[in-house]
Amino acid sequence: METLKVGNLTLTWLNGGVTHLDGGAMFGVVPKALWSKRYKVNERNLIELRTDPILIQDGKRNMLIESGIGQNKMTDKMKRNFGVEEESKIDESLLKLGLTTKDIDFVLMTHLHFDHACGLTKWNGESLVPTFENAVIYTSEVEWNEMRNPNIRSKNTYWKENWSGIEHLVQPFSGEKNITEEISMHHTGGHSDGHSIVLMESGDDKALHLADILPTHAHQNPLWVMAYDDYPMQSINAKKHWIENGLQEDMWFTFYHDANYRALKWDQEGNIKSAIERKK
Repeated sequence: METLKVGNLTLTWLNGGVTHLDGGAMFGVVPKALWSKRYKVNERNLIELRTDPILIQDGKRNMLIESGIGQNKMTDKMKRNFGVEEESKIDESLLKLGLTTKDIDFVLMTHLHFDHACGLTKWNGESLVPTFENAVIYTSEVEWNEMRNPNIRSKNTYWKENWSGIEHLVQPFSGEKNITEEISMHHTGGHSDGHSIVLMESGDDKALHLADILPTHAHQNPLWVMAYDDYPMQSINAKKHWIENGLQEDMWFTFYHDANYRALKWDQEGNIKSAIERKK
């Protein structure tokens, strides 16, 4: 498992499973001739997208960004449609670190689309129960409301199976939320109406998790946004703002979906100057 130190924080990428989605949808109106130079695509026009939660440890608490693709939450047909070749192995990843799901204190959900939220619940016999039974789950109030009352477009990604049974653990926030003295969440909108990002600031080090407004390193250009985005102009504006801020302050950019990089730093010209590559 790859790790990154951000001041007093230790970030570790867990095995949350993998999907393969249409490259054209992932890069929206950007021509394939351009994006395919920056991100590998197969003969079926599918690109690999990890769903790997990031464990954050500060010496006192264990926190997760996102929850993975889960286990046994999809039919075989759904797995084929979403290219799920491997489901979550969160228990195994935590065990290697001497932890269990009971040791997770907070789960920071940037949004609640199925590929981020399936890991929030698990099957116990015929019932779905919380995967992280002792954790407070943070997400924006806008996102939580739409999760439970999806519209005609979003009902395909906000599943009752991923929220029923965890209501007592969810603490929605509006605008911004300080999770700890070093970690905060900020509502951006864009990819979804309630989409948020995670800012980590510890000592002189900083990291940004821009979630699905920067799903991979190849989406660095502010105009390269997904066809999946509900509000693309919000995505563009938020990405531009936060990337510019991150570059000015020499931040790490971390990823949940990227099949190549766990985290990286760009210089002012947009070149990669430091990187944590995913071990394959």
